[in-house]
Amino acid sequence: MKFAIFRSREIVLGMALGAAAFLAAPAFAQYGGAAPQETPSPSDKSQQAKPPQPPKLNPKEEADYKALDTTPDTNPDKKIQLGTQFLQKYPGSRYEETAMNQVVQAYYAKQDWNNFYSLADKAVAKDPDDVDVLTVVGWVIPHLYKSDDPDAAKKLDKAESYEKHAIDVIPTLPKPDTMTDEQFATAKSGKLAEAHSGLGLIYFRLQDFPNSVKELQLATIGNPMPDPTDLYALGAGLMQLNKNSDAADAFSKCGEIPGGLQDRCKQMATQAKGAK
Repeated sequence: MKFAIFRSREIVLGMALGAAAFLAAPAFAQYGGAAPQETPSPSDKSQQAKPPQPPKLNPKEEADYKALDTTPDTNPDKKIQLGTQFLQKYPGSRYEETAMNQVVQAYYAKQDWNNFYSLADKAVAKDPDDVDVLTVVGWVIPHLYKSDDPDAAKKLDKAESYEKHAIDVIPTLPKPDTMTDEQFATAKSGKLAEAHSGLGLIYFRLQDFPNSVKELQLATIGNPMPDPTDLYALGAGLMQLNKNSDAADAFSKCGEIPGGLQDRCKQMATQAKGAK
């Protein structure tokens, strides 16, 4: 999930510099006047500050990041190896955030949860607005939830705060030049659906069914590829609210998706239709 491109630091920096330049304009310019200009002497010219130069690209760093970025997601071991090496060799790199995100996703693919959470915590510590990591961690926690875990409540609190913050941040993300308006809108919509999915399951675990239903509806309505777990939890939550007809619809949609929940969802759809 390479959503960090959304949050291009070059774009954010460019916006900040543009705003600073605008605010620094002479106050009297708004009245149509022009700032008086003095012709600098030759000696003045030599003392004038030179414009800041962009940082030089490190060819080796560029090559190493390309090797990481082009490694397919289907090879998580290679991703982890190259990503870990990159982060060690180039601390503070402009690619640091996207490199960390790719390694987090690789740990997710391997279901290496200890390293997944450890690196995710480091990524959020560096950038509290990293929506890639916020959403995936907030989504994983309720899916791995165990009621007998002594830290269960603490973990759900963390997941809730992550997803809520992601939902606040996603609409404010600047569009990168590499994306069309349509691609940008689709990416944001998908990321919001993921955040609402995680939040809906968090509330389901807490047996807060009104809020769970609300969030899961946001995650599934209009989603061309809804998560069957979301549809199952949505149906169960609707039954708790005595909205059996709506629950049957949710279970029926879940029952159309091949997978481990398909048969169970078909049974629950029949049960919901027969409920009074």
